[in-house]
Amino acid sequence: MSTSTPTRVVSGIQPTGGLHLGNLLGAILRWVRMQDEAQCLFFLADLHALTVDLDPAELSSNVREMAAALIASGIDPKKSILFRQSAVPAHSELCWILNGTARVGWLNRMTQWKDKAGKNREGASVALFDYPVLQAADILLYQATHVPVGEDQKQHVELTRDIAIKFNNDFDVELFIVPEPFIGGGTTARIMSLRDGKVKMSKSDPSEMSRVHLTDSDDEIAQKIRKAKTDPEPLPDNAAALETRPEAKNLVGIYAAIVGEEIDQVLDHFAGQGFGQFKPALADVLVALIAPIRARLNDLRQNHDELDRILAEGAARAIELGSPVLAQAKTAVGLAR
Repeated sequence: MSTSTPTRVVSGIQPTGGLHLGNLLGAILRWVRMQDEAQCLFFLADLHALTVDLDPAELSSNVREMAAALIASGIDPKKSILFRQSAVPAHSELCWILNGTARVGWLNRMTQWKDKAGKNREGASVALFDYPVLQAADILLYQATHVPVGEDQKQHVELTRDIAIKFNNDFDVELFIVPEPFIGGGTTARIMSLRDGKVKMSKSDPSEMSRVHLTDSDDEIAQKIRKAKTDPEPLPDNAAALETRPEAKNLVGIYAAIVGEEIDQVLDHFAGQGFGQFKPALADVLVALIAPIRARLNDLRQNHDELDRILAEGAARAIELGSPVLAQAKTAVGLAR
């Protein structure tokens, strides 16, 4: 939990295809709100995408697509620094320096390494094992005070803190700020599949009906909500009663996140009503949220030059911020004077 006022926030997102409602409500709209709370750097993490097999042409295309989706969702390049990670070589360079500080035992304990590598750890890429150190470099390069994270990424912030502290101690410097998790930007929503309320909404789900894309038409959104899995019981009058009803909890949670209310407030409006009444109301607020984002996204997708200009300008600003820190890290370890 954050214990101090943020001055600089850093976060990245892998360019792995189009954003969906889970990304939007779970992270992106929170980023949008953060822009008014601190200086923010948001990057397209294309270096992190190299941890698994991918199509090079698809990666390049996805960077622009993700940049367009972020801007359409409200990330303002005039307020924030938006850039492509690989356009700032200092990320890779600092990562290698920090590899001398990080410890194999620390990385072996990372839960996501265990989950993503599975039983075939010997066949996993070195990048998959080492990417938490690159994440540390992403953060420490910009002297970030805070990092917005979900539950599944808190361990990575702890690793970043450990690396920062050990580096500072090992080389008797006060170079790296020890960052904190950031809970600003309002509450986030953990959005689950529309077909199974026990698993997160994901683009890897084979069913298109499990998620709402930012590019879905109004009719497609309404259809997906209409066909979303529910149960036959009416909505209760309190949030606790939803704990054993994952699909109902998910749909009410989506509505609450969109309108900016607590679960209990939403249930005050809909208690006793069935999903035949609730789903149309949910579809209406969801269409109202997505439609302007979709229109802006479609415009941006047609303007590659403008997207490239925004990302290049953001990279130049990021390089300006990060270069002095990299230079000091090199001096500390003896790579420069």
